[in-house]
Amino acid sequence: MGVPGGQTESVSGAPHPPFGHLPPQAGEGIGIVPSGEERQSMAIQADYLGMPLDINDLDVENLAYFKHCAAHQFHLQRCDACGLLRYPPTTACPWCASPDSSWVPVEGRGAVHSYTEVHHAIQPAFKKHTPYLVLVVDLDTQKGKPTEDEALRVLGNLVTPDGVLAPPDMVRKVGIGTRVRMVFTDVAPGLALPQWTIDEDAKQPAKPWRYPQE
Repeated sequence: MGVPGGQTESVSGAPHPPFGHLPPQAGEGIGIVPSGEERQSMAIQADYLGMPLDINDLDVENLAYFKHCAAHQFHLQRCDACGLLRYPPTTACPWCASPDSSWVPVEGRGAVHSYTEVHHAIQPAFKKHTPYLVLVVDLDTQKGKPTEDEALRVLGNLVTPDGVLAPPDMVRKVGIGTRVRMVFTDVAPGLALPQWTIDEDAKQPAKPWRYPQE
C-alpha cells in the first residue's frame, strides 16, 4: 500500500513502493460492507485528508493488518514453516512460498533507511502540508535476516507523536539513520494508519544524512 500523500493513492500504511493495493474509491467516511455469508472479512472505505481510501473485501491480508492497526497494535505475518516475518502482508511467504502464517506483535522501532521529501504534492489536500516526509524504516526486529543486507522495511509518513503530519521544523531534523518509533493516525472508526515519529528516547546520530538543502 502507498503512504498517503504519495503518488500511489493507497493506505498500508506512503508515491513509492506500495505495500498493498488500496485504489481510491468514491465516497467519504468509512463504510463496513458485508461481503457475503461465506466470508468473514468486511470491505473498508474511508477518507484521509481529502483522499479516498479503500480496502477491498477480497484483500484479506491487508484487512487483517489494518484491524490490528485500528487497535494501535503493529502485527506482521510470521511464516509457520521458516519462521521469518514479512512485510507487506502477502498470501504466501516470499522466502519459502508456504501459505501458512500467524499474526504476531512486532515492536515498531527502527532507523530511517531512506526518505522522500515532498515539496510539490500531487494530492491537492496535501499541498498545505508540504514539505512532508515519506520514510522507509528498517525495523530493529529481524534486521540482517535472511541475509545481512536485508531488513523489514516499513513505509510511513513522518508525523508528530499524536499522528499529525510533521511541521517543517521537524522535517528538517530527520535524515537517513534517524531513530523513529511507530505511532498511528486514526482515520475513521476501524481504520488507522501506521506512521513514524522521532524516537526521543533513542540515541540519535550526530548528523543524519540529508539531501542538500536549498
